[in-house]
Amino acid sequence: MTTLGVQMMMLKDEVARDGMYSVLERIKDLGYESVEVSQIPLDEPNTRDLERGVAELGLTVGALSVALKKTPTATGDALDEDFGKVVSDCRRLGVRFVRIGMMPFDAMASKQACEAWGRECEEAARRLGAEGVTLCYHNHHVDLAQFDGERIFDIVRRVAPSLRFEVDLHWVQRGGMNPLDMLKEYAGMCKLIHVKDYRVVPLPPENMRLLEDGTPEARAEFMRRFALLPQFAEVGAGNMNWPELLPAALEAGAEHFFVEQDELYGRDPFDCLADSRAYLRSIGY
Repeated sequence: MTTLGVQMMMLKDEVARDGMYSVLERIKDLGYESVEVSQIPLDEPNTRDLERGVAELGLTVGALSVALKKTPTATGDALDEDFGKVVSDCRRLGVRFVRIGMMPFDAMASKQACEAWGRECEEAARRLGAEGVTLCYHNHHVDLAQFDGERIFDIVRRVAPSLRFEVDLHWVQRGGMNPLDMLKEYAGMCKLIHVKDYRVVPLPPENMRLLEDGTPEARAEFMRRFALLPQFAEVGAGNMNWPELLPAALEAGAEHFFVEQDELYGRDPFDCLADSRAYLRSIGY
């Protein structure tokens, strides 16, 4: 049965301020069933509160975040140094999936680098698989860039057949591919789905004054702001066709839907999650 959950990256500040269990209670009260933990340290207090959330609130910990290697920017658990801890956390919390949130930037630079990184993913996926844990890779728009006519996402799939995928439908659309086409192409591989909408906001009238200014600097600033009109949005507050997308994701094999919003534009994250939940409930989820 597929769960509807929250990507807790949205709530990392609230966890740091109020504690993990308090945040889990609010997630449960909003009507969500599971969580994906990202950008939050899995230290003993947080892990203990997650364990309590499973036992007392009935929440599922659907996935944990990992990196392949510890680096200055990958400060959470990494499979090269923390493999035993990752497996132990999964067993303790009943987690079946761990996910890599993004490939390193240098792996995006060439086909050869991408293939080399994919081979490392394959080795890690096999090693985790032997422990009963499935490794997934999460896409961004850059994963639809092509080398020699082959998308980065497809290169990774080709060289890492043991890997599964967390398909972020917003980033697929932002990358220029129909999300329905992605779900069809990756049927059976899509174990985790990020659910967030794609909104394009109207051009603010005050921006027109930049064009009227007439200077190259003002025009450059206008174009910078123009590029920011696409936004991350609460589910149902954008242009994506969720009544078609969510059944297609289920058909593609999704086991967890996680609501995520990368930017909140000044709103409270719980208000954003409440709006997303209300919309999803209105269409039968």
